Amino acid sequence: MCPPSPGRRNEAEMNAGNGARPLSPWKLDPLPRGGQRPPEPSRHALPLVFTVFIWLATGTTMSSLNKWIFAVHNFRYPVLLSSLHMLTAVVVGNPLAKLRAGRAGHPAPCPGAKGRVFLLSLTFCASVAFGNLGLNYVQLDFAQMVYTTTPFFTLTLSKVLLGKHHHPLQYVAMGPICLGASLSIVGEVHFDQAGCCFLFAATFLRGLKSIQQSTFLQEERLDSLTLLCLTSLPSFYILFAAALVLEVGPAWDGTLAYGGGLWACVLLSCLGSVLYNLASFYVISLTSALTIHVLGNFNVVGNLLLSHFLFGSRLTLLSYAGIALTLSGVFMYHHCDCIASCWRSRGGRGKEE
Repeated sequence: MCPPSPGRRNEAEMNAGNGARPLSPWKLDPLPRGGQRPPEPSRHALPLVFTVFIWLATGTTMSSLNKWIFAVHNFRYPVLLSSLHMLTAVVVGNPLAKLRAGRAGHPAPCPGAKGRVFLLSLTFCASVAFGNLGLNYVQLDFAQMVYTTTPFFTLTLSKVLLGKHHHPLQYVAMGPICLGASLSIVGEVHFDQAGCCFLFAATFLRGLKSIQQSTFLQEERLDSLTLLCLTSLPSFYILFAAALVLEVGPAWDGTLAYGGGLWACVLLSCLGSVLYNLASFYVISLTSALTIHVLGNFNVVGNLLLSHFLFGSRLTLLSYAGIALTLSGVFMYHHCDCIASCWRSRGGRGKEE
């Protein structure tokens, strides 16, 4: 494994000094002893907010567009669709990388990182393929509820694999996030066992994938475009080979029978996937693997509305209760410092009285 770049401290190092409590992954570092904060975080604040907005918008749009491709056009090749996403990343990403070659570039990965890049590609391919397979069996709102448990898997993996520490209330927040998702699954009117298994497998792999990505983006300081170019080509080979064996091979004639409307939707989905991946890599590089999945739970509302208007899906009252509980957990995660300080202030007032 390549050593971390100079001047870049990982989360464990930031949390180790003077017995201080762990920092929230989206918070800025505390002021140094000199009393002045380095200018880099403020310089990235506005681009980060804009990128998060783009990431949320493209994620919501892509989920509904993929479901439209599967449900309305009856496209029966989800793994092939995933391979086309990766092929588009190769076609779009490599020319952009060459345009940047004349500038002062970001560091390239060391030779020993090639194996880890391939493992990241395997994880990425498996997560996308399982997710698309799951959408063939269940409604979009059900899939989104399962995906809200991704922060729990990411939190567990970051603790087990990387030894990272988080605010105690962040661990508590996983309770309402996961319980809310479970209530929504119970209240879902179109439950399918096979689809549920596919989606939970995809959720676990998404958390693992984010941990792997954060290693490249934060410790080795690769930029988003470089990481996309490194992973897209092997991902395309893996997914396209799987599609030929599992999907296209047995029914090649059916693939050619689709009309132009479908392929226009596929093209939009492929272009959206490039923008979505670039935005997600950038957000991870400035925050953490856990934060991006907690932020992703805000896609719940958008996806449910689109699923209702486009596909006529319905949710029960129990499902809406689960959504509210999940969003309350997201609020607790993002405002754990404020909640802890309010709790301490109320406790202090009680003692004075």
